[in-house]
Amino acid sequence: MSHSHDHAHHAHADHGHDRDDVHASASKRERRLLIAFALTACTLVGEAAGGWLSGSLALLADAGHMLVDALALLFAWLGARFAQRPPDARRSFGYARLEVLVGYTNALAQFVLVAWIIAEAAGRLLQPTMILSGTMLVVAIGGLLVNALVLRVLHDHDHDDINTASARLHVLGDLLGSLGAVAAALLIRWLGWNWADPAISVLVSVLILGNAWKLLRRSGHILLEGAPTGFDSTNVATVLQESGIGIVDVHHVHLWELSGGRAVATLHARVEPGADTDRAIGTAQRLLRERFGIVHATVQVESADCAGGPCGGARS
Repeated sequence: MSHSHDHAHHAHADHGHDRDDVHASASKRERRLLIAFALTACTLVGEAAGGWLSGSLALLADAGHMLVDALALLFAWLGARFAQRPPDARRSFGYARLEVLVGYTNALAQFVLVAWIIAEAAGRLLQPTMILSGTMLVVAIGGLLVNALVLRVLHDHDHDDINTASARLHVLGDLLGSLGAVAAALLIRWLGWNWADPAISVLVSVLILGNAWKLLRRSGHILLEGAPTGFDSTNVATVLQESGIGIVDVHHVHLWELSGGRAVATLHARVEPGADTDRAIGTAQRLLRERFGIVHATVQVESADCAGGPCGGARS
């Protein structure tokens, strides 16, 4: 009896430590996003002023990126903060999907921004303007250093954290923009190639589009309740049927993600006569968690075949 009590106590303590670790990780992520927002907001003011004074589209484009990115970082911070709210009567899964909505919106914003830059660059190529390369170079180097710092602040993040991943995408775009502005300033200063300013702006924008498209596809897939990458409903069924817990058939398997890395599943499982249904449910949920990382699984147990019609005798 004492041993069982000690085991339960340790299990409860471990669970409490896990919750504390998750909360600490979330707080750290929020703090990093807030620092990144503050640095980006300050830098975009400097780049916008520098672009206006020097006449550089590359700087103005980078400032435009940073304006969108400052808002993206702000919304990413808000998304991370609200995602920690517990479930309620209206939102039984909580607010975790907010981070996916933020990532999807950020990717769309990048497409709009790139379209504006390309249109502006086309006009600049047809009618080149005078550019103060010295001012442009100083401001671009300053922006490059700050963007590198912000990227470093956001470097250590969970691979499945779409919210922070989308924020890093924006910051990476800023870094490329600043690097392009530095290169354009040097080409203008040394060779007098004023066309390099709009040309490099377009090149950087095209590079950003690749990452934006990947983020849009991933977050869109989650919003459409698509199966997590690498998951196969047939494989899930096979694992449960071969588990030796009395499950003879698995069907109506649905797999999706609440947010990046938080997989959810529902399924029907037919058990053999006389099988312990409580044990079957508990073991199935444990296997799904350990083998596939599924954090929440609803298992509907049946004693008869329901493949041809409504399920009866179900227990969830």
